[in-house]
Amino acid sequence: MSADTRPRLSETIGRQRRSFRVWRGQRPYWAGLLTLLAGIPIMYIPYANLTIGSLTVRMATTAGAGSLIIGVLLVVLGLTMWFQPASRVFAGVAAILLSLVSLVVSNFGAFLIGFLLGLIGGALAVSWAPGKPAPAKSAAEDTDGASGRADSPDDGFDPFGGGRPAATGAGGSRGVLDDLSGKSPTNGTNGRHRAG
Repeated sequence: MSADTRPRLSETIGRQRRSFRVWRGQRPYWAGLLTLLAGIPIMYIPYANLTIGSLTVRMATTAGAGSLIIGVLLVVLGLTMWFQPASRVFAGVAAILLSLVSLVVSNFGAFLIGFLLGLIGGALAVSWAPGKPAPAKSAAEDTDGASGRADSPDDGFDPFGGGRPAATGAGGSRGVLDDLSGKSPTNGTNGRHRAG
């Protein structure tokens, strides 16, 4: 290979960054990260020793094993959110419940640090939904010719109408397409039903 055919470092880093961005967009990344970070202080603080001068303060509680189990489970749930996005709701609810239990078991949820991170991470996981792919457009649909915009106001396209042409007349901005009751003046019923 010559020097000209090898990919440059900036191209390789840019490609890796783009692929990571795509990977991150397909799963509840921030929910998993916050949940994973919540498990670390919950695991660590009950076993930590704080030394101030010659004074050693031990943070251990009688439920040290419980804190370790809760911390490990939060780390596992964070990884589950990343690598199994389909189980995000279960993992989010479990993270919220474990964070609440850590208030009692693990020094107020690792002094509220692990508790808050787990609570926010679990809530983000429950509320996350996968994005819908953008519809593929042909080259002719991409631009409008004169203005160069696909959603030009004079082409009859209603950006809030879900791809349907904008209707004019009574009944709001989209007219009869807005009325789902079947009682519009255009179909002759005018709010009255026929008996028979």
